Order: sequence, then C-alpha cells, then structure tokens
Amino acid sequence: MPIDYKKIGLLSTILALIVGSYWIIRPVKDALFVGIVGSSYLSYVKIVSVLFLIPLILLYSKLVDIFEKRTLIYLITIFYGFFFLFISLYLAHPIIGVANTVSSKYRLLGWLFYVGTDSFISLVYTLFWSFVSSFVDTATAKRSYPLIFAGAQIGTIIGPEFAKHATVIGMPTLVLIASCVIFLIPLVVMFFCRFYFNDFEIDNLSNRTKTGFFEGLRLLLVKPYLMGIFIIASFGTIIATIFELKLVYLAKESYVSIEKVTEFLGLYGQSINFSTLIIALFGTRFIIKKFGLMISLLIYPIVIFIILFSGILYSSSLWALFIVMIVIKCLGYAFNNPIKEIMYIPTSTDIKFKSKGWIDAIGDQVAKGFGGGIGLLYLGSMTISLFGFFLPFVIIFIWIIAAIFVGKTNNKLIRTGDIIK
Repeated sequence: MPIDYKKIGLLSTILALIVGSYWIIRPVKDALFVGIVGSSYLSYVKIVSVLFLIPLILLYSKLVDIFEKRTLIYLITIFYGFFFLFISLYLAHPIIGVANTVSSKYRLLGWLFYVGTDSFISLVYTLFWSFVSSFVDTATAKRSYPLIFAGAQIGTIIGPEFAKHATVIGMPTLVLIASCVIFLIPLVVMFFCRFYFNDFEIDNLSNRTKTGFFEGLRLLLVKPYLMGIFIIASFGTIIATIFELKLVYLAKESYVSIEKVTEFLGLYGQSINFSTLIIALFGTRFIIKKFGLMISLLIYPIVIFIILFSGILYSSSLWALFIVMIVIKCLGYAFNNPIKEIMYIPTSTDIKFKSKGWIDAIGDQVAKGFGGGIGLLYLGSMTISLFGFFLPFVIIFIWIIAAIFVGKTNNKLIRTGDIIK
C-alpha cells in the first residue's frame, strides 16, 4: 500500500502543534522556576510532578471509558489552552509574576507552571500516539511513523525560536503564544477526522466495557512485554534528566536574568530538535529497514553507555555538557520514540489507551522524578557522587536486556499475528 502523504502531513501538523507549543514554554518553565523558586528545588519539583500526574492519569483512564478518542483530544487540549492563558496573565502581574525577582520556595506560580507544563506534554503527547496507533497497522507504522516524527520537528524548531528572544518578547507573552498554538490542536484534529472519517471505528459507548481506573496499571504489571516497553520508554529519561538538571543549574550560574537563561535553553532545545530532524529524515527509516526493530532499539542505550564511559557528562563545562546532551536527547527523540510507538501496534485497545497512558505519562514523570533524585547526588558532595557514577551503568544494563526481550517478542507477535491483550 502506498504512503498517504496527505494523511501523514496532517498528523505531522497535529504533532508539530503539540510539541511546538511545548517547546515554547519548556525553556520558560525551567528558567522561571530557577529564577523565582530556586535551582536547589529543581529535583523536588520533578517528584511533585509525579504526585500531581497520578490523579490526572486516573481521570484520563476514566475519560477513555466515557468519551470517543477524538472527543478526548478536544477536551484535554482546550483545557490546557485555557490553563496556559491564565498562567500568562498571572506572569504579567506586578507582584505574583516575573516582575517580582525575589526567589522563594513559596512562589506557587513557579511550581504550578512547571507541573502544568510537564503534565501537558505527558498527557497530550501520549493521547496523540494512542489515537494514531488505534488505526495504523505495523507495516504502515514502520513507513509512516518516522515521517510523522520528521514533519513534527518543524514545530520543535520554531517553538524554541520564540524562547530565544525572551528578552524582547517577554515571559508572559511567550506563554500566551503557546496557549494560542494549543487552541489550534483540536481544530486540526477535527479537520483530520472529517477528512479520514472512514479510517475510524464508530465507538459504541453504551456497550463499551468499563475496565476501571487501574486496568492500565494492572496490565502493565502482569504483561512482561509492557514492562519492557516501560523500561525502554523511561530509562533513557532517567539518565537524560540527571544531566539536564546539571545543565540548567550551570546555566543559572552563568546567566544573570531569567530571560537570558530562557534564551540559552531555547537555543539548547532548538539544537536538539534540528539534530533530531536531520536524523529522522535521513537515519531513522534507513536504520529500521536495514537492521530491524530490535537492533534499532539497542542503538540509544549503547550510545549513552559510550558517552558515559567517556566521562564527558561529568564535566563542569556548560558548553561541553550542552553538546553531549544534544546527542543524547536527539537520539532519544529520533530513534527511541518512533520505534517505541511501533511496539504498541500488536496490543489491544485497552493497552493502547490505558497502559500506554501509565507508561508514557506516569512512567515519564516517574523517570524524571527518579532522575531528579539522583541528580541531587551530582550537585552534592563528591563522596556521594561516587555512587551516582555507577548507577547509570546499571540502568543501561537493565535497559539493554529489556530492549532485546521486547524486540524479540515483537518480531514473534508480528510473525504470528497475535496481539497482547
């Protein structure tokens, strides 16, 4: 079957709006938090994000039982559009907002904005891929997913460009722009659904089985294949978070204003995403086709192992860490993410919309929280950091074992035509 480039273009546009809006506010999120709350609380806010996201996932699991898939996208994106609209108004407030430069752990706005941004990308990004995987088979996914990722990188390059001009645009306006972009997401989804209506099954809500809040978690715990996907999805995030916290910490020490830190992090994000675009266009599809899914799953952990072994990540040089983190992050986005999404194809609807939510949303935030806890070791004494030196290697070893298991199981499922239920 030939590739439907119009469909891929529309899906890429939706994903570009999601990640583009996120990359406008992500640099703001980090810079604002270290500026008005304090860099010493960065690791703690990662843990708070996990605690905040758990009830949201429970609500999400319930909404999956109540609403059609496309309706759920409309509801969640509109909610976050208004959330960031109100955040932008508070940021402009002379006392509550950025005009008040006094750092304090009691600055609630910094915590709320940080946690809200993390939950936005966790929920909406997960929902998008659940939506896509519900009407795409494995053969189509192998050909189309890398193209969808590549097209979406346009948003991830344009988004940080706004952040790179934070001094001129202003922090409140940046968040307002992101809010407007988020409001475009349900409009494009609505257009896509009307254009490709025949691709969707009509949901019979009255006959749909109500499986409960924790069904997705139960499936994750009892299915080794899903636990393997969880490891693949989250272990790279743990290591990336450890050293990204160090990068933000060094940026705060190097630049005097919140806006300048935002501009640095905007450059960082744009560099990551431009590199990701190049790899997605010229490397991802070729590697998957040439070496298969299992070998492709192993590329990311092996490269991180080599980088860790070189010791560059332990450098106190801002720009050395900047370059190495670009390599780590772009490989995660260009290789690990699209291949991980393909792993969901031979699974049931409950897994795609419930276990996937626990893996991609909760798993991502738990990984960031765990990475934040380890990150404290690297900002602490050298004696404690010795333990932290070896821990990433243990994480990578477990990750490689999981990748081999998931890759072999996926090959078997595709060969036999079975699915994980």
